[in-house]
Amino acid sequence: MEGIFLTVADEVPTTKNAKTNPKIELQLLLHCNLQFAIRSSNPDPLFSCYHKFCQIAQRAVTVSSRDGRNLGHMDVLAFGHSDAMGHRLQFPGVRSLITRTKKNVSPLKVVCVDYPRPELENTSNFLEAAYLSSTFRTSPRPAKPLEIVIAGAGLAGLSTAKYLADAGHKPILLEARDVLGGKVAAWKDDDGDWYETGLHIFFGAYPNVQNLFGELGINDRLQWKEHSMIFAMPNKPGEFSRFDFPDVLPAPLNGKKFNDLKQDCQRMLLLKGLTMHTISGIWAILRNNEMLTWPEKVKFAIGLLPAMLGGQAYVEAQDGLSVKDWMRKQGIPDRVTTEVFIAMSKALNFINPDELSMQCILIALNRFLQEKHGSKMAFLDGSPPERLCMPVVEHIESLGGVVRLNSRIQKIELNKDGTVRNFLLNDGNIIQGDAYVFATPVDILKLLLPEDWKPIPYFKKLEKLVGVPVINVHIWFDRKLRNTYDHLLFSRSNLLSVYADMSVTCKEYYDPNRSMLELVFAPAEEWISRSDSDIIDATMSELSRLFPDEIAADQSKAKILKYHVVKTPRSVYKTVPDCEPCRPLQRSPIQGFYLAGDYTKQKYLASMEGAVLSGKFCAQAIVQDCELLAARGEVLAEASLV
Repeated sequence: MEGIFLTVADEVPTTKNAKTNPKIELQLLLHCNLQFAIRSSNPDPLFSCYHKFCQIAQRAVTVSSRDGRNLGHMDVLAFGHSDAMGHRLQFPGVRSLITRTKKNVSPLKVVCVDYPRPELENTSNFLEAAYLSSTFRTSPRPAKPLEIVIAGAGLAGLSTAKYLADAGHKPILLEARDVLGGKVAAWKDDDGDWYETGLHIFFGAYPNVQNLFGELGINDRLQWKEHSMIFAMPNKPGEFSRFDFPDVLPAPLNGKKFNDLKQDCQRMLLLKGLTMHTISGIWAILRNNEMLTWPEKVKFAIGLLPAMLGGQAYVEAQDGLSVKDWMRKQGIPDRVTTEVFIAMSKALNFINPDELSMQCILIALNRFLQEKHGSKMAFLDGSPPERLCMPVVEHIESLGGVVRLNSRIQKIELNKDGTVRNFLLNDGNIIQGDAYVFATPVDILKLLLPEDWKPIPYFKKLEKLVGVPVINVHIWFDRKLRNTYDHLLFSRSNLLSVYADMSVTCKEYYDPNRSMLELVFAPAEEWISRSDSDIIDATMSELSRLFPDEIAADQSKAKILKYHVVKTPRSVYKTVPDCEPCRPLQRSPIQGFYLAGDYTKQKYLASMEGAVLSGKFCAQAIVQDCELLAARGEVLAEASLV
């Protein structure tokens, strides 16, 4: 397991017995297989560091350092790996270890803390995802590997290629742009700073994504945060409200009497879906006193019970209702929608609850509330193309696959029987294979769809699936903002969705002196064609409400050093009511042609998890069709010789 990343800053005293290799000395000193990397103007800060470590790190464990290049010379960064991750550690007596300290030295200060990786491996969803992954590795090796041409190197395309390579085939992955990732793409500016397509959060309820990290050996690249959801308070500028999810329920809710009561309820009301994890989620709602009144919380919790107990069938049946309509149908006050679900709707699909299908919300709530670690959040420790996508590419290439950038598809060319003959690229090159996959956003597929295919019901239904516009904003300030958290924050503003101070939450972007806010600007339909300066002005106006003591719209307080605005005119598909029947299966009616992408049929909707799972389903369909595709390839080869 991966654990706490401590960034400790301030002056530290020296000791009499300075060593030339403080990292090794402290590793031996701790007796728990931990390591420290020291950055300080003093040659030997070990004993003071250890003293502070014992005080603040009762569950202290560490994750890999990104070399600490952004740390100041007075900073200390803990890093390494530990078998003790996630456990409370017992430390030797501090006094017996500290031989000498200086007087009048200011104490060390913890700047940010990451949490241990949750125990996901024994959950049913994780095991189900792990089994699906294993089927590719254990499938019979093909006599001749199929060559599968895949358009789009986002998570869906990367996932498809990865699992096809695991099954012994040769994926040829084509990406139109010069960067990997699709909707998780990122770019480095002239200063060496990254700016991203979106603010990406990796939930515990993403079993296929979590399996992918494990399969690639990069679990340590996820920085797990406190098990909370934090909302800004619009009527109380500068203040926040929290939904804290307890790992252990308070005594009245975890004792024998409560369990007896729960069993009675199950017998009387058949509440078989009411797990302790669900109750923990409800408890997080009930104990929040800032956002909702007690009657509103009770009605909210009662209104959610059918969704928690009805299972997937109930969830799917709500696709025809918007969030707002469903809330009213359940008797949940409108203020609950305003206080909670506007922020949640914008975070999930970049639109407001009067547009969003309730199915989307219920799927998220089921995952978050039914699974113990489902709502736990992690940030990637750096840019997605380097820290996530490149390991996938390296894995694909190590198994004989090919990944090509700057390979934009101009046309899908067909055989006389309507099947795919080849992909024609913009540069005139022709790419042929035994099978073809489109793993692009649905809007790009519709643009390139051959005319002969458009009347086919499978493709005609795609007309209702439309990508939603979204804008991602990055602002570098001239100072460190005090009123922020090492976490994802729900802004609850009219123009902004979620945001984070990436100089705190992400190791690669860490800066002890200046904040970099990354913000999702949504809904963005009315803003996508506006200038970057207009968007920044509007963002600063909203931030002045979130940080009234530190940010002013006119920059009379915190000043902008630079900014980047990334516009995506068509991002994830817009999850509006009644669009679920329009989502296609990965295997198309065209022999040898397949689809992947979060818009295709899978249970996680528009998300990174949905993209990865769709890729696995696509690869599974191709592996199942292997013999048919091989035979078809032989027939086409013979026909070409005639």
